[in-house]
Amino acid sequence: MPKQKGGNAAHVLVGDPPVEVHLKRSARARRMSLRVSGLDSKVTLTLPDGVAESQGLAFAAEKADWLRSQIARQPDVVEVGLGATVPIFGDPLQIVAGQGRRIVVADGQIHLPGNPETAARRLAAFLKTLARDQLSAASDRYAADLRLPYDRISIRDTRSRWGSCSSAGVLMYSWRLVMAPMEVLEYVAAHEVAHLRHMNHSQDFWDQVAELYGDYHAPRQWLRDHGADLHRYRFG
Repeated sequence: MPKQKGGNAAHVLVGDPPVEVHLKRSARARRMSLRVSGLDSKVTLTLPDGVAESQGLAFAAEKADWLRSQIARQPDVVEVGLGATVPIFGDPLQIVAGQGRRIVVADGQIHLPGNPETAARRLAAFLKTLARDQLSAASDRYAADLRLPYDRISIRDTRSRWGSCSSAGVLMYSWRLVMAPMEVLEYVAAHEVAHLRHMNHSQDFWDQVAELYGDYHAPRQWLRDHGADLHRYRFG
């Protein structure tokens, strides 16, 4: 039997382990397709209009072993709390009980005082503030080099992109960049500030990124290889 999740039917393929498949209809799809999200291992079965649901589920059942192998390759989810390890600027730090009222990062640990039940939420707030501070400083520096102002900065928990620049000069960044190495955060800031001059990904744009940041290939590759890992941390 399908079960409802957020208004959409989710079907379960029996087996070890069971696989939950979420159906999606698309008028633009020309054939059935299966996708395993690299962020949360969610399985989506996309069906073109006119294809019966039963036909799609039969297709998914044929691919069940492949789906399980893809899911097994995904990084383990980390439920953030005391005892868990979370990276800050690329350095893995263990969360331990702290004293006083402030979160302190020292001696390879995150000292987190207060109620353990709210630890994840309070650490997320701390990281968002840290991310805003670092990304604001980097954006200010690159914008000054470019001699073009931006309007403001927005910090979000985006899943599909690490940053963006609107035509109005609003820079948006994922706060999870604070968990990546500092050079990655700096590269993303340079990337988005470069869009203030070039609202495209032309060669002129990439030349501008290189002028602002330097050789950007290593941090860009890091995001391709490891960026999805930053989404495995669950902050409640």
